[in-house]
Amino acid sequence: MKTFVALFVMLLIVLLENIEVSKAEQVNCSTLELGACADAMMSNSPPTALCCSKLKEQTPCLCQYIKDPSLEQFVNSPNAKKVFSTCGVQFPTC
Repeated sequence: MKTFVALFVMLLIVLLENIEVSKAEQVNCSTLELGACADAMMSNSPPTALCCSKLKEQTPCLCQYIKDPSLEQFVNSPNAKKVFSTCGVQFPTC
């Protein structure tokens, strides 16, 4: 019985990991999608609903953006972190 439970737990973990990978693969990682957030991230203006929607959609891609030297300053800026917070998106730890 213990062996069955252990195998079941391992199978469940593998399945859950595959679901998370599938979600990330379904997102079209495109910085253009974050264009709706440009004003809010470059100024102190509040993010729009469209910005928050796009930011939530692009969440699986954020580490990729942070690791890109041309995007890192944009995504890591204090204003960007305020936008993340306002939109209810947790800033990623990569």
